[in-house]
Amino acid sequence: MSEEMDRAVEATLFAAEEPLSAEALSGHLGDASPADVRESLKRLASHYAPRGIHLVERAGRWHFQTAPDLAHLLRREREQVRRLSRAATEVLAIVAYHEPVSRAEIEAIRGVQTSSGTLDVLMEAGWVRVAGRREVPGRPVIYATTPAFLEHFGLASRKDLPGIDELKAAGLLDPVDEAFDAMTAMPEGAEESEG
Repeated sequence: MSEEMDRAVEATLFAAEEPLSAEALSGHLGDASPADVRESLKRLASHYAPRGIHLVERAGRWHFQTAPDLAHLLRREREQVRRLSRAATEVLAIVAYHEPVSRAEIEAIRGVQTSSGTLDVLMEAGWVRVAGRREVPGRPVIYATTPAFLEHFGLASRKDLPGIDELKAAGLLDPVDEAFDAMTAMPEGAEESEG
């Protein structure tokens, strides 16, 4: 039974136009439970691990992708790198770490007004989406990341985002911010010594 299940899951994923969750695969296969499908996915992922293509899970959905060490063989032309502006990078980080978050909350965290164009760029890239409205007066729109964000950055879930210690070790936190944080943490009445 497990070999038949593995073959059916493999064929379904191979033919799928987009990544599929275990539940969606179970629906395609009819009599297979999501638990059985998950077991099959684990066996297949293990089977494909040493091969030229891998079966990977991103944001709870499964798909085949080229083994990272062979990706260079398939590139026909150099990808054009589109760099995000500093503002867009900051907004994306805030949405990723604080989602769901409103524009006013983004502005409060950044300390500056956020252009609607910045959010538009992130939504156009497919990394941020409108996640509904907050149930407060004015019902502001709230934003969240998308499965495409997780896929692009190679994250299985938001839990895989780097923590503050990892960001400091990578040199991605501004030393000026750290110095300010240290000064604001000084006990009241204490003065900075010169010397």
